[in-house]
Amino acid sequence: MKSLQHVFSLCVLATASWFVFYFPARGATASDGAKPAAGNDAAQADGKHDFDYEIGTWKIHLKKRLHPLAGSDQWADYEGTSVTRKMWDGAANLEEFNTEGASGRMEGLTLRLYNPESHQLSIFWANKKDGILGMPAMTGQFKNGRGEFYDQEVFEGRTIFVRFIWSDIRANSAHFEQSFSADGGKTWEVNWITDQTRVKP
Repeated sequence: MKSLQHVFSLCVLATASWFVFYFPARGATASDGAKPAAGNDAAQADGKHDFDYEIGTWKIHLKKRLHPLAGSDQWADYEGTSVTRKMWDGAANLEEFNTEGASGRMEGLTLRLYNPESHQLSIFWANKKDGILGMPAMTGQFKNGRGEFYDQEVFEGRTIFVRFIWSDIRANSAHFEQSFSADGGKTWEVNWITDQTRVKP
């Protein structure tokens, strides 16, 4: 366990430093009437509790682009649930994600970690299909109710940027989008959209 935590710490610090330089946080605002993420008030500005809104059980509707960065607009729909549990007094949480649709079943785990030195959060994803923890971590933070997270990875043989955005966060709903960029962040193509509705805390 110590070695795994050490690897996580190194990955978080490395990606946080890189993305602070290339992708400074932007001052976008949440949609009208949206409830900001829990950690965005003055009392919790460090970001430790920014994902507290995710704690609980959610109904998930997922739209997934089947062929990203290929000029295709073919999408698949999935329905399912996610359950997020708080760990380390809010400094981490673990989400179990289960959806199913015409294109098959998708099961995954999301680990979110808070770094008290950078005041940023890192996100790791694992898919049950291959059982591999995704590296590097998505790194970023919330500002004014909107969360933006980035990494750089290889997709189908080429290096791309990946972006996560959480927005329209309310007490019982939230919106998430994943996008890819193959031109250094000049343009982005959305390939994963989830809308979630709370089932229970």
